[in-house]
Parts: sequence; C-alpha cells; structure tokens
Amino acid sequence: MAKSGLLNSSIARKVAMALSGLFLILFLAQHCFINTTSLFGEETFNAISHFMGNNPVVQYVIQPILIVGVVFHFCMGFILDYKNRASRPISYAKYNGGANASWASRNMIITGSVVLAFLGLHFYDFWIPEMNYKYVESLPLNETRYYEELIHKFESPVRTGLYCISFVLLAVHLWHGFNSSFQSVGFNNKYSKSLKTFAYAFSVVVPSLFVIIALFHHFNH
Repeated sequence: MAKSGLLNSSIARKVAMALSGLFLILFLAQHCFINTTSLFGEETFNAISHFMGNNPVVQYVIQPILIVGVVFHFCMGFILDYKNRASRPISYAKYNGGANASWASRNMIITGSVVLAFLGLHFYDFWIPEMNYKYVESLPLNETRYYEELIHKFESPVRTGLYCISFVLLAVHLWHGFNSSFQSVGFNNKYSKSLKTFAYAFSVVVPSLFVIIALFHHFNH
C-alpha cells in the first residue's frame, strides 16, 4: 500500500509538472508572436504591447496566474530532481546514463536553472520597469514607447549575448520537456507521432525566433 501511495504521489507530481510546463509553453508562443511583430516595424508591436500592458484581464488575472505558474513549475522541477537523485542506489554512480537517455533529458535541472536565471533577467529588464512606470512613477500613458524600450535593451552586446545563449538552452530544455509533458499527461495515442514532431519543431523554431529578434535589433539600431 505504501508503495502504491508513493507511486501515485510521484505520478501526480509529474502530471502537475507537465501541465504547468504546457501552460508556460502557451505563454511562450504568445510572447514570441508579439515580439516577432517588432521585426516588421513599430506600429503593430506598440499597439499589441499597449493592449497587453493595459488590459485588466491580462494584468490582474492572466499575469498573476502566469507568475504562479512559473514559480510552481520550477519549484516542482527542483523537487522532482531531488527525489529522483535521492531514490538512486549508490551503484548508480557507475551507470552510463548517456547510453539510455539524451543529454537534454539528463540535464533538465541545469538547462531549467539557466532558463530560470534568464527569466530573472527578463523580469528585471521589462516587467519591473513596466510596473515602476505605471504604478510607482504613475507617468502618463505613452502608447508608442514599447518599441524604443525593446531595442534599447539589445544595444549591449553582453546582454544580447546572454539572451541568445539563454534561448539556445531554452531550446534544449524544450527538446526533452515538451515531449515529456505530452507523455506525462497521457497523450500516447495515434496522434503521438504528430505531437512529437510538433514539439521538436516548436523547440527549435520559437527559441530561434527569439535569437533572431535579439540579433536583429542589436545590429540594426
């Protein structure tokens, strides 16, 4: 009975981890779409950014849920990694993990930690200044400021490089994590092959677009 309860608890943690990851992937896709519009000029990017930044549903409902989702996903990741390491026998040190698992799957905690650090930088660069602008300084709304603020962040080659490296590691994290999420929530059916192909494509295309955006604004402004 104890083993059964432990198994159910482990399964529940993995499902919770997967669902929170899939939720964050939806946010990532939406964020990528908005930022990609900046490649084609200021007007559309400013309009969408202003809407997202001043829509009460986004600000007071979706944004808090997103923050909770980020914290939950990474906390659950560290908990699962700790429990997995604690459950390994001593002889596991002699085990060649690379023979049975990819580098991405064996180092999710490393890539995840880098992504978490990147999110901290991203919050520092964009979210905190936005909160300061709207709620601390209470400046008049400027619907055309978003594009200029974006390209300003990519003037520094160091910051641009950090963003690019972070997105490469995000791709590695997604490469295993996206497919693993589908398996954890039970999508093992006739659509599995298509979902796997989609997950791999997403893991490459979306982080690549973020890298292109960073490099484009760095070299063109």
